[in-house]
Amino acid sequence: MVSQDKKKAAWIWYPGDFEIRLHEKMSAKRTARGVAYPAYWRLDRHYSNVKFRYTYELEHEEEITIAAEGVFSLYLDGKDNYRYSRSRITLPAGRHEISVSVFNDTEIPAIYVAGRSIQSDSTWEVTSYQNDWLPAGFWKFDTPENRPSAFRLAVTPQEPLSVMEKDGSPLLDFGKETFGYLRFHKLTGRGSVKVYYGESIAEALSPEECVTLDAFEAEEAGGLQVDGVFTLEEPKAFRYVWIHADPGVTWERVSMLYEYVPVQYRSSFECSDAKLNDIYKMSLYTLHLNTREFFLDGIKRDRWVWSGDAYQAFLMNYYSFFDLDVTRRTLVALRGKDPLTMHLNTIVDYSLYWFVSLYDYYLYTGDFSFVCQNYDRAATLMEFCLNQRNEEGFIEGRPQDWVFVDWAALTNTGAVSTLQILLARSLEAMSTFSGLLGDREASSHYGRLAAELKDKTLSLFWDNERGGLLHHRVDGETKPILTKHANMFAMTFGYLSEEQRSSVIRQVMLNPEVPQIRTPYMRFHELAVLCESGEQDVVRKEMLSYWGGMMDLGATSFWEEYDPSLADDQHYGMYGMPFGKSLCHAWGAGPIYLIGKYYLGITPSSPGYETYRISPNLGGLRHMQGTVPIGEGQITVKMDTTSIRVESTSGSGVLTFASSHTPESPDAEIRSIGEKTFEISVEAGKPYRVTYRA
Repeated sequence: MVSQDKKKAAWIWYPGDFEIRLHEKMSAKRTARGVAYPAYWRLDRHYSNVKFRYTYELEHEEEITIAAEGVFSLYLDGKDNYRYSRSRITLPAGRHEISVSVFNDTEIPAIYVAGRSIQSDSTWEVTSYQNDWLPAGFWKFDTPENRPSAFRLAVTPQEPLSVMEKDGSPLLDFGKETFGYLRFHKLTGRGSVKVYYGESIAEALSPEECVTLDAFEAEEAGGLQVDGVFTLEEPKAFRYVWIHADPGVTWERVSMLYEYVPVQYRSSFECSDAKLNDIYKMSLYTLHLNTREFFLDGIKRDRWVWSGDAYQAFLMNYYSFFDLDVTRRTLVALRGKDPLTMHLNTIVDYSLYWFVSLYDYYLYTGDFSFVCQNYDRAATLMEFCLNQRNEEGFIEGRPQDWVFVDWAALTNTGAVSTLQILLARSLEAMSTFSGLLGDREASSHYGRLAAELKDKTLSLFWDNERGGLLHHRVDGETKPILTKHANMFAMTFGYLSEEQRSSVIRQVMLNPEVPQIRTPYMRFHELAVLCESGEQDVVRKEMLSYWGGMMDLGATSFWEEYDPSLADDQHYGMYGMPFGKSLCHAWGAGPIYLIGKYYLGITPSSPGYETYRISPNLGGLRHMQGTVPIGEGQITVKMDTTSIRVESTSGSGVLTFASSHTPESPDAEIRSIGEKTFEISVEAGKPYRVTYRA
């Protein structure tokens, strides 16, 4: 029954189909030297044929307007032979059920219904004709003209920082890594124009080797000008642009439309080390460039949605923008539809990251309704994963699967310990979700499987002499190969005893004989584990060396990989291509997470930051201050070697800190919780100051 209060109408669709269709379009955007390079995994499609229903009760008849993406027919009370496709329909008084069938095989079937009291929203239900009546999906499309199929990111004009002649052709420098559409103003003449893009100047000046390029005929393009401006159709990632044109082709100037998601920069950090401040700011910019329709891996290559990359981007996002729209879109798109035949992105570990990411979403936001919407697909994905266990109960990759773990020379045959740790954590997440849904049997089942897998993994992969978890087990035999990966995740998830943690730090993480982590991808986890063990000073120096090393080479966003032993243009090569490396990669923005969680020290201890922990650590800095978003609120920390100040806008928490002398606070009772370790309770809206000695 409808409310008499005026509601806001919205476009509605089958839940998940907007994200899945958008993902399908995005996954075909990548090009290699002007040729399409679509993703090499199954791309799911929206349902082309759906039906909406809604029951109303009116005292008087009411006129509604209806718009649809696709062919639609509206009928009342199941009367099949009395259908309407007009944009204005008068509904009779009384209690009736509206049914609207919509067909669209190119974009998602969607409707927009607006009347005085009847409005399309999430109270409507929709089916794909598979006995699956569900609450309709919706977002911010709330006018007839603002259709889901027309969704575009925001754009704003930008001019190049400089234009110079290079071998007779103009070379444009936009000053830093950017993303958008190149624009030619007052283009005239006849002939060809070729555009070579580069994240580096070397790439832009390499017509035969640059990864992205454009070409067009000036006469044809001139006819496509709007208000004297020709805008290229597809956006690109670049800093430099080298333009070659035939004689007789002219233009007044070249600019660009920068394309972006208008996120709010909700976090901040400033400390006594100017270089670390710059690293933090560049990390934010790197993440923002890759925060688009979804969290992408990189904006030049691949421009795809990878689950492992997204897992890290989600965490960075919680400590910076806290943009949940992009987060939810990415989670829905990655999961796709049933039935499953391959893992997410074809990678076993990437299916498992999805579960951990969904749990993290719940922890940081408290939004269990989104988990509920995706629970059934979580359950079928888990069933798919569990069906790949061997006779010992360990998950293994099939011949058609990619077991990734990291960009390193790893032998990933048999049962890989990293996968077992990730599967155990995924099972724990499923146990939590099913328990919150009231399914005690499922919760117990998943919990038991998680406990058994953890025990078996620690029993069969742990090597006392080597001091950590070995890498893989083949045909019932654990191979004597020690790597950092499983050990890092086991520590992060709290699976090791204090004795084992100490052993891992000493004999694995800080052991130069163990193969070193090469990419920011796993360095993200490596440095987090070191911080968990109180090694913030080591991590600070590593951030200054690794991320600072990229900045010293002129980086304006952080790269996919950095090897300080390389020289000059060798830095840009990867995957057998001289410029194959992404110079703007989401996983390169890891310092956002490290600084927010382990230096400012802010973490949720219950879903949605209802309660939280603040454990700031200077890590060798003289002073620092910063802010971290917590849902709609924030926590601010200011710390030097003699005082700590904290303030929160919501929730309640505990401030924990170490002090070599007895600390004092005029604002709270200080409790001693161990040798030179203290805590105070923190309530929202009240500032706290502690004097201590670091």
